[in-house]
Amino acid sequence: MSEQITGTLADLKTLVQTGPLPGDMVAVLREQKRDAQGRSYATGRRKDAVARVWVKPGKGEMTINGRPVVTYFARPVLRMLLSQPFLVADRYQQFDVVATVTGGGLSGQAGAVRHGISRALTNYEPELRPILKKAGFLTRDPRVVERKKYGKAKARRSFQFSKR
Repeated sequence: MSEQITGTLADLKTLVQTGPLPGDMVAVLREQKRDAQGRSYATGRRKDAVARVWVKPGKGEMTINGRPVVTYFARPVLRMLLSQPFLVADRYQQFDVVATVTGGGLSGQAGAVRHGISRALTNYEPELRPILKKAGFLTRDPRVVERKKYGKAKARRSFQFSKR
């Protein structure tokens, strides 16, 4: 089971200098992805909603489709959804977010923006990836509405049964 390793430190030094062998596992070092303005970009998706998100250092201001987050997402639950990646990564009120969202309803759009914020944060600071991954923010939620079937009122709902 275990192999006997023989050699000297000089052999180890030459092995390190030449680099890893083709069959060796190598840890992937992710690099920062920022544009000329110092922003990081990512796309988030949820249900039928697609969000394009830009993250840059700032005071914690969020703008969705050109409007403040308080007016766009009036329900506190949806705003809480957007702040979750920052709270988990301990970066609350440190980044400004600008997002454009299309498709779906408000709940799906909030989920898409959260997904986009999480991905943009990992592009800005790659060391945050394990934290956000463990919290489940980097995984695209695959649940979508089930399609309507023929002979049914909705996806599973039957028409009302009449005895007479």
